[in-house]
Amino acid sequence: MTEEPDRPPLYREPRQARSAATLARVLQAAEEIASSTGLEEMTISGVAERAGVSVGTIYRRFDDKEQLVTALAERMLERREGYVAERLRAAEPSLSGVMDTYAHALLQSFAEGNKLFPELLRARGAKALDRGAQAITEIHRLLIEAATPYADRIRRSDPQAALDAAARALLGACFHNSVRPDPIIGEVALRRYADELGDMAMAYLVTLDRDHTARS
Repeated sequence: MTEEPDRPPLYREPRQARSAATLARVLQAAEEIASSTGLEEMTISGVAERAGVSVGTIYRRFDDKEQLVTALAERMLERREGYVAERLRAAEPSLSGVMDTYAHALLQSFAEGNKLFPELLRARGAKALDRGAQAITEIHRLLIEAATPYADRIRRSDPQAALDAAARALLGACFHNSVRPDPIIGEVALRRYADELGDMAMAYLVTLDRDHTARS
C-alpha cells in the first residue's frame, strides 16, 4: 500500500538485521501485553522485560509509549493487508472461490486482534482512524481486483457495483464481530460463520435485481 507522503515516521527504522529482529520482538511483546491487559496497563518497562531487552533499547527506537502504540497499530494493519492479499492469491480461480476465501481471510484477520485492534484505533484518535480507513480501502480493493476476472458470473445488472456492495457487507460483518461483546470465537465456529458469509455474498451476486418497475 502506498504510504502517505506527509505521514510522520512511526519510529527510528533499524538499519541492521539484528536490530530488525529486536524491533520485531519488542512489537510482539507489546502486542501480547496489550492483548492480555489492555493498552492502559502496558508500560515500556513491561514490554522491555517481556521482550528481553533493556528499557533504553526501546527508547532508542521510540520516543514514548504513544509512538510504540502507533507502531503496534501499523504492524497489525499491515499484517491484515498482507494476510488477505496472500490468501486471495491462493484462492480457487472462480467467483465462489474468491468470495469464500475473502470471507475466511477477513474474518480470521479481524478475529486475530479481537478487542485490541479497535482499542488501538480509539487510543490514537483521528489519525489512527484515517490509517484504519486506508487499510479497509486496500482490503476492499484486493477483493475487487481478485473477483473482477469472474464478473461474468455475476447476474446483477451492475456487476462492479454488486461486487462493491458484497465487499462492504463482508467487511462490516467481520469488523462487527471483532467489536461485539459476544464475538464468535473458536476455529470451528469462525469457519462456519465465514462459510455462511461467503454463501450469502454469492447468493446476492448470482441473484437477479429486484423488479422495481412492478412496484411503481
